Amino acid sequence: MSSGPSSSMRRALELAQSILGTTSPNPVVGCVIVKNGAVIGEGATQPPGGPHAERVALDHAGEAARGATMYVTLEPHNFQGRTSPCTVAIIEAKISEVHIATIDPNPQVNGTGIGDLKAAGIKTTLGDGERESRRINEAYIKWVTAKRPYVYAKFAMSLDGKIATRTGDSKWITSEAARAKAHELRSIVDAIMVGANTVHRDDPRLTARLSGDAPAKRQPLRVIVDSRGRTPAAAKLLQEPGKTLIAVTANAPTSTWSNLIGAGAEVIVAPEANGKVDLNHVLDVLGKRSVTSVLVEGGGELLASLFEQQLVDKVYAFIAPIIVGGREAVTPVEGKGIRKIAEALRLKERTMTHLGDDLLIEGYL
Repeated sequence: MSSGPSSSMRRALELAQSILGTTSPNPVVGCVIVKNGAVIGEGATQPPGGPHAERVALDHAGEAARGATMYVTLEPHNFQGRTSPCTVAIIEAKISEVHIATIDPNPQVNGTGIGDLKAAGIKTTLGDGERESRRINEAYIKWVTAKRPYVYAKFAMSLDGKIATRTGDSKWITSEAARAKAHELRSIVDAIMVGANTVHRDDPRLTARLSGDAPAKRQPLRVIVDSRGRTPAAAKLLQEPGKTLIAVTANAPTSTWSNLIGAGAEVIVAPEANGKVDLNHVLDVLGKRSVTSVLVEGGGELLASLFEQQLVDKVYAFIAPIIVGGREAVTPVEGKGIRKIAEALRLKERTMTHLGDDLLIEGYL
């Protein structure tokens, strides 16, 4: 049984993990160059337009790269895009051996980068850290293969499954540590999505914020699913830095569109599905705009629709050790619900993390 990635690949994976949220729509990649048992170069992919991890590491290593071994978390690309092919840089640097965690499923690469390295006489191995690399790049992989963003569903609830009291009070169910983690998630996705009811009930800002409540440098796109165009033009999220996209149906009054557009939002008219905004259409639109990941934060009807249509890829459930009670108190996932427990959606590959007094459960669908 494999003991996991080699030490050099683990370092490359750490470098990739450290830049999550900075390279979209490009993948996050880390690279380490080793010679005679010592690291002589390392790097991570820079924001779009900047050098990729391999070139950063090669520049770090300089002439010493000749005859060295490279560890890289994703197959080097071999086509001319905003940057020149990394395979060419590796070949020209006279690297003798390359360990690659996983193939790049981008149709422009998809094994041909490895083929070019082998054709140049470079010993190439695949699979060291593959599972970890695919996990780090799960959003990128879905986007390049399905042309849609990866959908994360996130909610915070009490031990008895409430996200607010019967009066609508929800501040704060979870601890400061859990809220900091939620902002970390916002900082690494391309978009945050909520429904119109959440905007009306909470008037959220939907920004990624650092400690001290300062806004992060990079703000995700805010996406509001609002069938009837009920988002107020004075909503806080329209006063914040960054862009807001509001998806309405043809039933939303055109006067509402102009008010929202005047407040700085972009309004798109989506087709209807069961009287609501067609979520498949919205995800297709986002995919075409190079949005690789979406964090859905509510409300319950929007989350229910996404779960019912099997559009959620991963769940982040924050659970606080408090009991709220109340038959009228709000729950995180509403909708019609299932008939039998046997029909319930079950999370796979679950992990649990303690955050202050709270528990974070992560899992895949």
